[in-house]
Amino acid sequence: MENHAAAEPHVHVVPLRLLLGVGALLIVLTGVTVGVTYVDLGRLNVVVALAIAVVKATFVALYFMHLRWDRPLNAVVFLTALGCVVLFVLLAILDTGQYHTDRIPDHAPAVHR
Repeated sequence: MENHAAAEPHVHVVPLRLLLGVGALLIVLTGVTVGVTYVDLGRLNVVVALAIAVVKATFVALYFMHLRWDRPLNAVVFLTALGCVVLFVLLAILDTGQYHTDRIPDHAPAVHR
């Protein structure tokens, strides 16, 4: 008979105080996100909003998904996926400069239905 001790689920109990603290931090960061919309930072508005979203997603993954206490390989997979998302968003933002609606003044493209 095989030893199934390695197949037992890994359980980590997180103190309620820590979860409530992280939840409060997420609420504060949401308030910061809303507050930043009232400040005109020009092109940096999108960068600041995305940075706050990344921080919030990281806290959710670390504490509510228990990634902080999981195997290091899962953290590598998470960071790789996060890096791919950042790369995709950066490439999409770079591409938006190629499309201008004011190429021909007072002329909107025709809509074909």
